[in-house]
Amino acid sequence: MGASSSTDHGSSSQDQQQEESLAASTGSLPTLRTAFSKLSNPNSSTIPLSSLQEAFSLKVANFASESPPVPEHFPQLVLNLGPSIASILFTAVDGTVRVDWVGFLKGFNRCCARMPVSSSLNLLYKIYATACGKAGIPCNFEFDSDADDGKVGGSFGSGELLMLLWMCWVMEQGSRISKMCKGEKDAVVLPNVIHLMLSAFVSCGVVEDDEKVWHCEVLGVDKSVSVQKLQSWVLTTAPGLANCLSKYVQEKFQACAASEDVMDSSNSSADNGCTSDTYDTYLLTRGRAWAISLIMRDRLSEEFLRASFLGIDSGNLLYRSSIHGKGLSRFWSNIEGYNGSLMILLSANSADASEGDSSTGRWVIGILTTQGFENKDAFFGTSGHLYAINPIFRVFSPSGKEKNFIYCHLHPTVRVYEPNPKPVGLAFGGSVGNERIFIDEDFARVTLRHHAVDKTYQHGSLIPSQGFLPVEAVVLEVEVWGFGGRTAKEQQDAYKKRETLFNEQRRKVDLKTFGGWEDSPEKMMMDMISDPNKVQREDR
Repeated sequence: MGASSSTDHGSSSQDQQQEESLAASTGSLPTLRTAFSKLSNPNSSTIPLSSLQEAFSLKVANFASESPPVPEHFPQLVLNLGPSIASILFTAVDGTVRVDWVGFLKGFNRCCARMPVSSSLNLLYKIYATACGKAGIPCNFEFDSDADDGKVGGSFGSGELLMLLWMCWVMEQGSRISKMCKGEKDAVVLPNVIHLMLSAFVSCGVVEDDEKVWHCEVLGVDKSVSVQKLQSWVLTTAPGLANCLSKYVQEKFQACAASEDVMDSSNSSADNGCTSDTYDTYLLTRGRAWAISLIMRDRLSEEFLRASFLGIDSGNLLYRSSIHGKGLSRFWSNIEGYNGSLMILLSANSADASEGDSSTGRWVIGILTTQGFENKDAFFGTSGHLYAINPIFRVFSPSGKEKNFIYCHLHPTVRVYEPNPKPVGLAFGGSVGNERIFIDEDFARVTLRHHAVDKTYQHGSLIPSQGFLPVEAVVLEVEVWGFGGRTAKEQQDAYKKRETLFNEQRRKVDLKTFGGWEDSPEKMMMDMISDPNKVQREDR
């Protein structure tokens, strides 16, 4: 279909082969052929530009958010997202409003083929600026050329950065929104991204990383961050933002190829309704789940991305201190036997109780491990990540210098003398006695040390104004989420059943293995006490 259409319109066979080769490298060429066939006009073998605009559109005008409030012009920005993508990516033939096969491939390869991250971000900025222009929203971007690798000038204010992040989230969730929200009355619940915005402002030097961060109202900041500085923050903290456009385009073409009705992709979903507008009750909120997904590239990225849309599935919750009780023994009884990826979140308060405002020193950190816990007196593990989650989002990946990822040590079952006892508790990074994160046995206090003691994870502050001295804080809540899938949970359930069976067997006493009273040592002792001179004979 594609080859004949390009030949009919006099396109260069060399250009066609080159574009088809690029599309084939992404694995999407068969899907593109099917989508082109369904979108094209049979008489002319071209696609009307209006059909592409409609194919990329999201017909959702109702958005809700727990925090912050949704700007009144954001729905118009989303409604103009499809026309903006079509006008930027796809070039019409001979000034008309139709796209041939080669132009169709060029538009796809422009955003989905392998390219530098800077080019992907520049293309994202162009689409954002075009959508703002169509929606009548002021935008002060300047582009030196039409090429994606050209320089981009301008800056983001707090409100503009909020809409950009939400637009990226909408594009990443495009397929779910199309399947689950079937009318204007269905509201899409946007995640809270304040921690990401504050992270960008602090990283770009707009907001100082000191005690004022606790009371910083991000939307009230009257300063702006330049496009160049924001790009540096994206590369280090949220590289997934550069892939949201390509993901959106690929999923839209897959929907076109799979559906008989090009414009209706909602029939393929068995889910009804849209995302719940209930408040996040766990430490792992939708916004925090999305922030974590932006730094990952494996299967876990899709798991966290799904959680940022549908909400957190309580079935993945292995341990929560407010439900299962505080302490290392309670923690161990719930996570023992789980051999899969785990997300540990800890909320604590390092503020002095006499200061009055208890919210000043509250913070949340996270630890992602790729394996289960073991009861050892030394560090173990193969990989992991540390996260500063609230109030500022930061990521600390493995440095590659040491492998002190996890430390989990319980009191031994049989007490023995230890001349140099190992500390009892949970730890991550650092070394024994100088852990970067250490949670005591009772889960009452947590100690954070400066990154200079840690060669396992990258450098950086886990909480605002951490300083060089150890920071002790009161533990408020601990959560552990399992992301090992159904297999890991089934293996843990089987492990717990075996342990329960063994414990029951140890408690049972078989009376048949013991002799009667006449043969018991107790009767012999009683007889000796009653008549010590009595001769005791042994039956031969």
